[in-house]
Amino acid sequence: MEKLRAAADDGQREYRVEELAEAAGITARTLRFYRERKLLPPPRREGRIAWYGDAHLARLRVIAELLERGHTLGGIAELIGAGESGRDVAELIGLEAAIVAPWSDETPVRLDWEELKATFGDQLTEENTAESIAQGYITVEDDGITHVSRRLMDATMALVAEGVPLSAVLEASRRTREHVDAIAEIFTTVVAGQLLGALSANAPLPPGEAARLTERILRVRPLARTVADAQFALAMDRRVHAEYEELLRQRRLEPRAGGEGEDACGP
Repeated sequence: MEKLRAAADDGQREYRVEELAEAAGITARTLRFYRERKLLPPPRREGRIAWYGDAHLARLRVIAELLERGHTLGGIAELIGAGESGRDVAELIGLEAAIVAPWSDETPVRLDWEELKATFGDQLTEENTAESIAQGYITVEDDGITHVSRRLMDATMALVAEGVPLSAVLEASRRTREHVDAIAEIFTTVVAGQLLGALSANAPLPPGEAARLTERILRVRPLARTVADAQFALAMDRRVHAEYEELLRQRRLEPRAGGEGEDACGP
């Protein structure tokens, strides 16, 4: 293979078709196909020889990453058309990654049927299992189950050990999920409307805007979790205090009602 040469003007390496394809991990035929689809900028020509540079290699790596993420070649062409350089496309990829990155850091846990029976006993019914599946928390295999969250599974086992029926835990989980879905919808509406409004416009993003949006999203993500945690803790304070006050009120009324009954029945 011919040795890679350096471009006379900027010192960057240049590649022939076969050399560039090998560096990018694709075939020369695929490279030519990308070129025909306008996914690559034109090479520098020197007579009949086409020379490709590091920018072409960077573009091929961007294309490979987008294909791995499930984008079609047509969609990739639109993304590339939204920016004039491989850096712009890379920024769009970074923005997409920041938007769709998981918010949770939960780790799944596997339990075999013997462990489940030892923990839940006769509460390990078909109804409770079906409810867990319906809520999307477990998948069932022949030798046991996989729960999406070790923390939730540990909390469930602890509550059952304290005497709370598994069916009651699952019902509370179902109702809680309805509310947290509503909370998540509020946050996504705020983020989409206030931070990502530029994405809904038909015009291309200004240079550097994708990178700026990515930084803002990364800053906002932990703030959303902080607000949700604080609001839940404050709500628990209000609810527990209200319930306790009601309990005290009922206890104060009970002796009075008994005393009045005794006076009415006395001599």
